Amino acid sequence: MSLPTRTQVAIIGAGPAGLLLGQLLHRAGIDAVILEQRSPDYVLSRIRAGVIEQTTADQLAQAGVAERMHREGLIHHGFSLCVDGQRQRIDLSERTGGQSVIVYGQTEITRDLMAARAATGLPTVYEASNVTPLDFDSPHPRVRFEKDGQTHELACDIIAGCDGFHGVCRASVPATAIQQYEKVYPFGWLGVLADVPPVDDELIYVRHARGFALCSMRSRTRSRYYLQCSLADSPDAWSDDAFWAELRRRLDPQAAAALVTGPSIEKSIAPLRSFVAEPLRFGRLFLAGDAAHIVPPTGAKGLNLAASDVGYLFEAIAGFARSGQEDELAHYSTRALARIWKAERFSWWFTSLMHRFNGEAVGFDEKMQDAELAYLMNSDAAQTVLAENYVGLGL
Repeated sequence: MSLPTRTQVAIIGAGPAGLLLGQLLHRAGIDAVILEQRSPDYVLSRIRAGVIEQTTADQLAQAGVAERMHREGLIHHGFSLCVDGQRQRIDLSERTGGQSVIVYGQTEITRDLMAARAATGLPTVYEASNVTPLDFDSPHPRVRFEKDGQTHELACDIIAGCDGFHGVCRASVPATAIQQYEKVYPFGWLGVLADVPPVDDELIYVRHARGFALCSMRSRTRSRYYLQCSLADSPDAWSDDAFWAELRRRLDPQAAAALVTGPSIEKSIAPLRSFVAEPLRFGRLFLAGDAAHIVPPTGAKGLNLAASDVGYLFEAIAGFARSGQEDELAHYSTRALARIWKAERFSWWFTSLMHRFNGEAVGFDEKMQDAELAYLMNSDAAQTVLAENYVGLGL
């Protein structure tokens, strides 16, 4: 297998951020090579989010990969909050001038991007090991990696670090050059994917004395449900029957009666954290997506933030390719972080509002949650703020 030795942009990571960036660059006539340490099947096996903001949908259309999403995705004009058994619908379209979201799984977006890249024969190196970004503090960066027992080097103008929270790109930055902000939440989400019809036409976010729950979906026949759980829990400790019984306890009577159960096809526990790295540029190395930030999934912002990073980074790289000047590259970090922190604030607030933090005891924090939720459930202004943040604040 002959591997390229020179490209304009070396993209590390073949998740949705790296693949979307590669597709946008290709359509702009800019060469890019993608390096990924895992296999294509492994990349597609990762179960992730599925609520797509309009700005993300627009970027996928710009990349030429939105046709299946528009054909199969579910347009949602609202969602429900269920607080201690009482449900309140938040009308997104009414409160945001007609905006909505699309429910379409991140796995399917990744599949569409992979297919588009394969169809054009663009170079993606899967199962590349020991990937190392080098000389990114100079005008001549390069990436060293191993493939099939051979060491290779890829010379480039730009390195895009789209390799996730545990990736090599952020870890390659000197500790003195980066500031990291993090909040780790004292609980996780137990998620189940099942081929059963959703309990409702729209998502239901549940705040209950026993803990948070979320009723979501991937299609009209495939559902994704979550329960707040202890970080000490194991998916193996939860039988399907135990999961469905606990979910039913946390739902309002109408949803509990409508819940259709069935065997799980995937079950996992995800920890929750808020994380931001600053800055996002280190010479010719740029961080995007989970390499740059993590949000708790409560606000459905993870994939959408990655897409907005990619949008800003694509514009910066395209400007640099046209002019040879680094002005737009210099602005990437500031532009991306301004949107990142707004989404971090919303995800932190929504997570703090809907989850149990102190066990069974009712303390000051729970009383503040009660007061905030009572205001939210009865205030047009508060519901408008929630709706505006949920559909996305734009680029």
